Parts: sequence; C-alpha cells; structure tokens
Amino acid sequence: MGCGTKEPKITQLCLAAIQRLMSHEVVSEVAAGNVINMLWQLMENSLEELKLLQTVLVLLTTNTVVHDEVLSKAIVLCFRLHFTKDNITNNTAAATVRQVVTVVFERVVAEDECYKGFIEEPVGNQGNSNRRSVSTLKPCAKDAYMLFQDLCQLVNADAPYWLVGMTEMTRTFGLELLESVLNDFPQVFLQHQEFSFLLKERVCPLVIKLFSPNIKFRQGSGTSSSPAPVEKPYFPICMRLLRVVSVLIKQFYTLLVTECEIFLSLLVKFLDSDKPQWLRAVAAESIHRLCVQPQLLRSFCQSYDMKQHSTKVFRDIVNALGSFIQSLFLVPNTGSASATINQTGGNVPGGTTSAQSNPGMLSIGGGVTVLPAFEYRVEPPTIPEGYAMSVAFHCLLDLVRGITNMIEEELGHTEIDSQVSTVDAQSSPTPSSYRQDFHSAFDQTDKDHRVVWEEMVNACWCGLLAALSLLLDASTDEAATENILKAELTMAALCGKLSLVTSRDAFITAICKGSLPPHYALTVLNTTSAALSTYSIQGQNVQMISPSSESHQQVVAVGQPLALQPQGTVMLTSKNIQCMRTLLSLAHCHGAVLGTSWQLVLATLQHLVWILGLKPGIGGALKPGRAVEGPSTVLTTAVMTDLPIISNILSRLFESSQYLDDVSLHHLINALCSLSLEAMDMAYGNNKEPSLFAVAKLLETGVVNMHRIEILWRPLTGHLLEVCQHPNSRMREWGAESLTSLIKAGLTFNHNPSLSQNQRLQLLLLNPLKELSNISHPDIRLKQLECVLQILQSQGDSLGPGWPLLVVTDFLPTMPCTCLQIVVDVAGSFGLHNQELNISLTSIGLLWNISDYFFQRGEIIEKELNKEESVLQKQAEENGITLNRPFHPAPPFDCLWLCLYAKLGELCVDPRPAVRKSAGQTLFSTIGAHGTLLQHSTWHTVIWKVLFHLLDRVRESSTTADKEKIESGGGNILIHHSRDTAEKQWAETWVLTLAGVARIFNTRRYLLQSLGDFSEAWDVLLDHIQSAALSKNNEVSLAALKSFQEILQIVSPVRETEKPDTPPTINVPVPILIGSVTATGLGRSFMRTDSIGERIGKYSATEPPVITDEIEDLDLWWAAWNSWFRIGSESTQPPLSFDKMTFIPSQPFLTALIQIFPALYQHIKTGFSMDDLQKLGVILHGAISVPISSDASPFILPSYTEAVLTSLQEAVLTALDVLQKVTQFLNTL
Repeated sequence: MGCGTKEPKITQLCLAAIQRLMSHEVVSEVAAGNVINMLWQLMENSLEELKLLQTVLVLLTTNTVVHDEVLSKAIVLCFRLHFTKDNITNNTAAATVRQVVTVVFERVVAEDECYKGFIEEPVGNQGNSNRRSVSTLKPCAKDAYMLFQDLCQLVNADAPYWLVGMTEMTRTFGLELLESVLNDFPQVFLQHQEFSFLLKERVCPLVIKLFSPNIKFRQGSGTSSSPAPVEKPYFPICMRLLRVVSVLIKQFYTLLVTECEIFLSLLVKFLDSDKPQWLRAVAAESIHRLCVQPQLLRSFCQSYDMKQHSTKVFRDIVNALGSFIQSLFLVPNTGSASATINQTGGNVPGGTTSAQSNPGMLSIGGGVTVLPAFEYRVEPPTIPEGYAMSVAFHCLLDLVRGITNMIEEELGHTEIDSQVSTVDAQSSPTPSSYRQDFHSAFDQTDKDHRVVWEEMVNACWCGLLAALSLLLDASTDEAATENILKAELTMAALCGKLSLVTSRDAFITAICKGSLPPHYALTVLNTTSAALSTYSIQGQNVQMISPSSESHQQVVAVGQPLALQPQGTVMLTSKNIQCMRTLLSLAHCHGAVLGTSWQLVLATLQHLVWILGLKPGIGGALKPGRAVEGPSTVLTTAVMTDLPIISNILSRLFESSQYLDDVSLHHLINALCSLSLEAMDMAYGNNKEPSLFAVAKLLETGVVNMHRIEILWRPLTGHLLEVCQHPNSRMREWGAESLTSLIKAGLTFNHNPSLSQNQRLQLLLLNPLKELSNISHPDIRLKQLECVLQILQSQGDSLGPGWPLLVVTDFLPTMPCTCLQIVVDVAGSFGLHNQELNISLTSIGLLWNISDYFFQRGEIIEKELNKEESVLQKQAEENGITLNRPFHPAPPFDCLWLCLYAKLGELCVDPRPAVRKSAGQTLFSTIGAHGTLLQHSTWHTVIWKVLFHLLDRVRESSTTADKEKIESGGGNILIHHSRDTAEKQWAETWVLTLAGVARIFNTRRYLLQSLGDFSEAWDVLLDHIQSAALSKNNEVSLAALKSFQEILQIVSPVRETEKPDTPPTINVPVPILIGSVTATGLGRSFMRTDSIGERIGKYSATEPPVITDEIEDLDLWWAAWNSWFRIGSESTQPPLSFDKMTFIPSQPFLTALIQIFPALYQHIKTGFSMDDLQKLGVILHGAISVPISSDASPFILPSYTEAVLTSLQEAVLTALDVLQKVTQFLNTL
C-alpha cells in the first residue's frame, strides 16, 4: 500500500522494509507474487528504478519461492530496465540480469544435488515437443529451461515463450548471457536431456545462422557481380559468437560431435586470406583457446581425422595456422618479414593488456595479447602490426607443448603399468588363463593409445614443420628463435619415441639446416629434403625468406666448407650457433630415439666443427686448432668464448652414449663409421687435410662404453682397421692411434669377471692388434709395436694361458664336425704339457666342456659324422683300400667319445697328482653323465680298451712308485704326511680309479651283463679288486673292499617311499655297510639290518630296477666268493716269520671284509657246501686272531669296566647269525 502511493519517500521506506522482510525469509510464494506485481507498477511509472533492481535481486537470492510466471515477470522487469535511457540504470540492470540468470541456474544445481540419491523413472520418447520435455523437469530446472529457451528466441529475433512483456533485446547482450550460462553451468546441460536438446536444436542452428555473414563475406570482393549484396560481418556479434563457439567446443564436445565439426571448419575458414584482418585475428584467438587443451585436440583426432569419410579437422587446424602464418608474410604494407616476426617480441600498441594477465600465453619479450579492450566496440578495430602473427605463433607453441606433454605422460604411464603388470603376473597366484586375458586386454589398450598418438603426430607434423621452419628462417629475435627451436626439438623427440621415422627425420633436418650457412652443399640434408618434398601443407608451397632474414643476423665466424671442390668461404651467424646448440641438446638428451637420424646429426656437427676450425686432440676431444692450408678461419670474439663450451658439450654428448641402449649405440657407431667412410673417400687423391671428426668420436665412444665393449668391439675395430690402411698418412695415423688406444683402454678396464679369468675377452681385445700385422705401412707397424710393448709392460701379468680355451668356447659351434676329434687331441695335448700346471688343469676343464657340447648337439654331430663316414667309405671302396680310423668299427660318433675317454685316460696316469685326480674325476663323471649316448656294442671297447687299460697302468705305476719322502710340493708348499711320497700319491689315484670303474659296473650292471664277455670282464674286475685289497697300503686295501661292496650292490640309497609293499618270502636280516669304513668310526656300529626285499625296493640306478632273482648268475657270485675267500685267506694267514716289515691288516679292513659275507651269502646259499663252510670258518677264525696294532688298541679294545664287543667281533657274530637263521629256515621246509 505504501508503494502504491507513488510518493518517493514513502516508496523508498516501503521498499527498504520489504527488503528487510525478504532478507529474513518471511515472504511466502503469494506475497512474493504481490511484491513482483507492485515492483512492475513502479517500473512502469519509472519510480525508484535502482531500488527496484535491488529489491528484485534480494527477493531472488534470499529464497526460492519465486517460480514460473512470477519469476519470468521479475526477469522481464530487469530486462526492461536495462533498455532505459539512463546509463546508470542500464548498467545496473545489465549486472542484475546477469546475476539473476546465474541465480536461476544455481537453483538447478542445488535441486539436482537434493535429488541426487533418487532414481527417476525413464521417460518415453518425447520427440521434439517442448511441453512434454518441460513437464518432466523439476520446478527450478523448468524455470532455467524456459529462461534459456527464451534467450535463444530473443537472440534469434523471435518472440519469447516465457519472458512475456519483453519490448527490446540486443543480440550482443543475449550472446553474452548465453556464453555465461554455457560456461558456468555445463553440468546442467550434460545431466538433463531437455537442456541437451536445446543445445542441439536451438543454440547450434542459431550460431550457424549468425555466422552466415562472416562465411559469405570476401575481403575486397565487389558486390556488382553478386545477385544480392553480401551482408558485412558485424564485429560485436562476431566476437561474441566466437566466444560461444569456444565454450560449446570446450564444454559440450561429447554432445555436439557433428556440430563441433561444423564450428571447427568455420574457424579454419575464418583464417583464409580473403577474410577481414580483424576476423582472422579473432579466429586465431579462438583456435588458441583450443590449442591449450591437448585432450580436446585428441578428441578431434579420434572423432574426425581417424574416421574414414570424415573431415580431417585436426590436420586442417594445424595446416590453416601454417597457411595463415605464411600469408602474413606475403600481405603488403605489413613491413618486412623479419620486422613482422620481431614484432612478437615488442609491446603491442592500442591499449591492449599484456600477456602476463592472460594465462596460457607464452611470453616472448613483451608477450602476446588478446583483444578484450575491443569487445564493446561497434566497428572493428585496427589490428596492431604483428598481433595476428604473435597469436598464431603461440598457437603452434602451445599445440606442440600440449600434445607432447600429454603423449609423454600417457606413454610413461603405459610403460610403468606394463612393468607393474609383468611383476604382478609373475608373483600372482591367479590362473594363467586369467593372466593371459589380462595381458591381452592391456596390450590392446596400449595399442589403441599408440594408434591415436601416431595419428595425432602424423596429422600435424607437416603443418607444424612448415610453419616453424618459416618462422625460424624469418626470426631475428633470440628468444623467439629459442622457442621455435625448442618446439622443433620437442617434436623430433616425440616422433622418435613413437618410431615415426619420416617425421622425426624431417624435424631434425630442419634443425640441421638452421645450423649451417644458407645453401650449404650438404648431400645428406639435401637428400632428406628431397625425400620430404612430398609432404606439405595440403598442396601449398611454403616460401622461405632466407635473404632478408640472413641480412639481419650477426656473422660470428668465417671458415672453409668441408667439401671436395673449393667453394670459397662460408659464414656462420649467431642463429647458426643457436641452432647448433639445440642440435647438441637433441642428441644429448634424446639420443636413444634418434635411430638412423644419427647420420643427419653427426654429419651436420662434423661440418660445423670443420668450419669453426676444431681439431681432435688427445683422447678424441676437439680443440681449436691452426689451419694447415688455405685461408685461416676467422672467428669473432663472441664465438671464441663459446668454442671451449661447444667442445665440452660435444665431448659430453659422446660420453653420454654409455647410457644408450645397445640398439641406439649401434646406430651411433654405424653413423660414425659412415661419416668416416665419406671422409676417407674425400681424402683419396686429395692433399687437403681430411676430417678426423668421426674417427676421434669413435675413440671417445669406445672408451666410455668399455663396460659393454663386446657388443661394439667388432664393428668399431673393423672400421678402424680399414682406416689404418688408408693412403693418407694423417688419416692412417689417427686410425692407428684410435685403435691402439682402445686396445690399451680395454685391457686396463676393470672388467667383471676380470680379464685374467675371461680368456675369450682377451682374445677379442687382442685380435685387432694381431690384424695390424697384415698392414704393410711402416708407421702402422711402429704403432703396433709400441702398443705391444706398452701392453706387456703394464698388463702382461693379466694375460694368462687361455688361447686353447678361446678356441673351444668361441668356435666349436662354427667348426666342422670332422675336426672335433682334432680339437679333442689338441686340448688333451695341452693337458700333457708339463711346463705349467694351470695349462693342464684348464685343458681338462676344456675336455669336460667339449663332452658337454657333444651331449647337447649329439644328434647334429652324429648326423654330420655319419654323412662324412659314408663319403669316406665310398672313396675307400673305390680306391680299394680299407677305411682306417681309431676304434674302428665303432660308429663315428662313438669313436669321437672313445677318443675323448682315451685322452682323459692318458691324463689319469700323468706324473702330476693334481692332473691325475682332476682327469680321473672328469673321466668318470663324463662316462656317468653322457654314457647313455653310446651304442650298446661300444661299451665293450669302453670296458676293455679304456677302463681296464687304465686300471692296468695305474696298478703298475702304484706298485712301482718311489717310497722316498717328498719334502715340499714346489713353491715352498708343504705336503701332508698322507701324501708325502710318490707311492702314497699313486695310492690316491688307484683308489679313485678303482672306485670309478666299480661305480660304472654297478650303475651299468644290466647293460654290461648283456655283453657276451661280461663274465670275463667280471673276473678281471675282481682280479683288480683282489690285487688292491691285498696291497700293503691300508688306504688302497680298504677302498678295494668298498668297491667290492659296490659291485655286489650292497650300498644303495634308502628312501622309505621306495620300499616295496610286499617283501619276498625269505626275510633274512642282511648286514649292510653304512658309509666309508675308517679308523675314526670304530666306536660306532657298522651294521644295519635290512631285508633283501627292502634292498630291491631301494634300488636306484640309471636302468630301471629288476628283481634280483631274474638277473642273478651263480657263476658271477661264485667268482665273487672265490675272490673274497682269496682276499680273506691271504690277509688273515699268519706270517711265517715276524720282523719289522711284516704287514698286519688293520681292524677296519678285517671288519669290512667280514661284513661283505652276509650279503654275498644270499646269492650262493643254495650251493653253499660243507667245504665252503670250513673255508668260512678259517677266514672268521683267522680274522679274529689277527693282532691289533699298538697304535689302534686304545681305540678298539674295551676297558676292563666295559662289556662291549669290537666292530670286528660284531661282524663275525652277525655272519654266524645269518648262517644259523638260513639253516633254521631251510630245516623248516
């Protein structure tokens, strides 16, 4: 009522009171409607307009009771006040409208948050019906929907549906409101289908419609030829439209894929040279907003460029920027090209704001600026000179930076995830099928990512390279040049990581060309440029501006070109040196991805080094040197101070090669060798000093990679050997210097394992030194001799006798199989060499390695030998002669084994104990490990010609050995008393040999028993055992009894799991000897009672176990009984006379002898006669009667307080117990 009086003072008081009430939220929905009606009346009467706006704002921001028509009326009120004649009211109303619109959409966000946990019912197909769409919305969302819809209507100059009462509206203000809503509340449009519908059906067609004048307009085109005049673009609307487009693309790309394709194509068209300059600049700004969003660019590439029949939008954007930059150089009245690019480094006039206030812009000097000050102008402004160039330049830089960072980050995550998944897969107990599926999915994801990365780079690199090359050529500003070079370096590294060879080489070539003087005749770069000529900006030729740009550069060096034909002098500018630094940085930081591009990089560096007059010094480092011929190099003071730095960077570049992987290192070595070959070709028939850059850097690279010298040694030294043969003395001198320095460095390096233990590496390092002998130049021979002398003086002690080892380990796989017997003979001959013990022991180790090689490649060797045998047999038959070879007629492969065994057998009787022991162990280990490869018939030869022949020689040598005491073992080494005579040392050999033969008879019993003469072999073996057992050496005799036990299969491994379930019927306890019988074990029991069935179950040998009864041969066992009886009778027979030399068997020997009988008796009990029993009684009585030596009696005889039996007595009682039990068992049958 107070406001209805229309009195100003009363109205003010009433409005203030209403605001107080509303701020305390005491206004109902009905009251709010009345308030709005009252405010409408005041508005129509033009009363207290500012107070009205304030009241509306308080009403809408303090509560949510205002909806539907009341809300629309309040908003219309604000709009109408915006278009009054009072500027203050207009501006206040504009601000109020913006705030009210924001409040309306904030209510939607709050409403969605309240209903976040509720599940809405799905809505049926609504078609294009707005009413049905609105009916599904909640109150706040409905208000926002109606408001946004009417804003679109008003901008399109149509009547609003909801904002009834609007009398006036401008498109500029409407577009600003649309931009604000779209930018601030994207989630509303993404979460509600109704709002998404508005975007597709209202906003996008509206934007395209309003863009129409900009699309059709052509700068400078006449209107007379057109049927109707073309509408001129309106600057304020165009500015705002581009802002709306930027927001649509940024926020709603996923919803508007097709529409965004249209918008992006429009942006590209606006960069055309026939568009107004201000429109091109504004379009460049819009594109810059996209270039700082690499994920958005990735989406463009996936949605458009990677689709078969779609517009290549991402490629078109980059190419359009390149064409735009090129056209700016060609536009008249814009100053020279160099002045234009230099303008990017200066301040832009016209009252623009600086780049520091605008995030996302990279500053170059004063920086690049946007055009916010021109936003409210009606007429297009005059674009400052260089502004458009600056924006486009920053588009390229931000594009490169964004794409590179995104791809490298994802690439790093992919590599880490791959490593983690591999570790998890190895440690995880998950099923293999699941892990396989996981790896397949992971590999597919990685592959998909890589396809996108490669497509992005392939789509943009041509346009980027053309534009950056143009800018680099025109730039006179050091900061701008630095940023251009950094962008090219970044792209080159990225292409290398993705293995995109063509694009990588293109960017590297651009940097290389920038490093060299213009029109420099460098073949490798010209070839690369010709290969890349097919790549351009969609058919456009980029024009370089070399003459004008070079005229503004400071010349810092004048020198001679590295060319076959004289070309006069060339000049290097400060920009060339700057490019050279970038090239060095590329090689230093990204050498692992350069691959074959090392050729480009190193060729450029070689020419630059030559022009600057840098010469190689000690170790390959480059130093400023004097020109030998021709005009001297002229260097300015500026570059003179940089030369040591450049030289240091060059050295660090090749030092960093130690961190390259093996493949990258090979690329580097190949590139240096290729450069060196070119230098060698140029030096033929030319008195001019050759370039030594490549040779010097080969030396540097080899020295720093000594830790893996084996992978690069052959190509490195092979090329240096070629250099050493060059007719140019200077070239030859440096080749020899590099080669000998590498050899000396390799020998002094601390290898792991050490060089003295790695004979193969010794040969590898020394072989090039030997190859130098084939070169006849006197200076090379001198270098070789000097190197040999230095090696002998410094490293002679580390060069051990490893030459045969080198042959065997390195060249066996490449050696013809027919030569293998020669290898065995040579290696064995080294073993018989008595000058150096280490040589003999090494040769025995070689024979073991050779046997292992025969075993691993047995099928291949046997096939080749049989093939060769058939050829030789055929030739012998044709010539009428008999084929004669060792161990004929055994098969060829078996003959090879027999030669090996025979050679080891020779070493087993060597005069040196260490050689005999090592050879014996190797021989029996070889037969035991690889004997299964022999044919059955060959075992006859092994037994008679190898083993028994060896036993005969060992027995003969042992019985004739000298008994004189040996004081020391050479080199002042003390000898143990058990080995201080030759007889004792040969006793050890006899023990080892007899035990080895017995073990073979035991493990190969079933194979040997099928031979026709096994009984004869059995008798011979028993004869050797008898001879050894009756020897006067306690060690030999006791070991012989143990071998006796082994051939009788008494000693066998025990495993409870292998005991048979059903033992045989006869279960007579059998005493079994456990372990070795020594004097130290006399206080412990030697006996364990196992049944025959248990022994059979516990049998373990190379052949499958067979029931003993099936393979027993009574003749063999009776022969064993006879041998046992002879050993027992002779060892227990009392001597005829006693003197100091009388030999008395030891108690352990007698114990072991008696312990053999119970097991032997099991095989002969069925034929055991009374005579045999009498013989046994004689043996048992004689054994018990043998006196105990005084030295052993304290350990054997019990004290008077003890009532225990000796081990011998226990063994005798056990034997008698076995006889008694068998007798009782037989009596019960």
